[in-house]
Amino acid sequence: MILCLDVGNSHIFGGVFHNDIIKLRFRYPSNNYLTSDQLGTFLKSVLRENHVDPEDIEGIALCSVVPSLDYSLRAAFIKYFDKEPFILQPGVKTGLKIKVQNPQDVGSDRIASAIAAVNLFPSTNLMVVDFGTATTFEVISKNSEYLGGIIMPGIKTAMEALHMNAARLSPVQIVRPDAVVGTTTAANIQSGLYYSQLGALKEVSQRIAKEMFRGDAPTIIGTGGFAQLFEEEQIFHEIVSDLVLQGIRWASEKN
Repeated sequence: MILCLDVGNSHIFGGVFHNDIIKLRFRYPSNNYLTSDQLGTFLKSVLRENHVDPEDIEGIALCSVVPSLDYSLRAAFIKYFDKEPFILQPGVKTGLKIKVQNPQDVGSDRIASAIAAVNLFPSTNLMVVDFGTATTFEVISKNSEYLGGIIMPGIKTAMEALHMNAARLSPVQIVRPDAVVGTTTAANIQSGLYYSQLGALKEVSQRIAKEMFRGDAPTIIGTGGFAQLFEEEQIFHEIVSDLVLQGIRWASEKN
């Protein structure tokens, strides 16, 4: 079995794969002050609580966009699992041709999602939309060329920005609204959050198809914590919640 971790700005999203099948998923809040002991004891505990023996973990692989946690993570794996982790970073084999100006600047989580996408949908023009702290768009050609992407504020990040910069606007539950026009302040915010993301998704998708694929619509994959919100909009060809974890696993196998 292989333990895979996607270390993001808000959460550490983890999963355990047995061959090609993911056996369990878990989340843990990420912050800059986590120690190797906190991480190690949590990981062993969450495995045991889900009936996975830590001794059965044969490999560990991760991608991280939080550099301040990299030392603690590596130390945790060495101390608690006696294993050196595979880290998805510039220089490792990915199976992708990175066609951007500064390949080292592309977040490893974005590369992981692209790796998974081309393995799930080979020889296909692709767009991956990941709804996390940021909402990101990845554009991949049918020749496995990573062509670039787009980064915009995520739906929760947008809500937090409203709350922090407008004294009378409180945080709301992020849901798909029943109507475009809200009759309460909370409903106004919920509608604005949802439809601003939806509008951007539609506009960006059309422009990517026109600019990058000569008008041929790419296969669109949704992933990330809020992707399910947009499931009924018939924009995505498929929603793959574990896309980044699958990409990490494929990358570790290539290396």
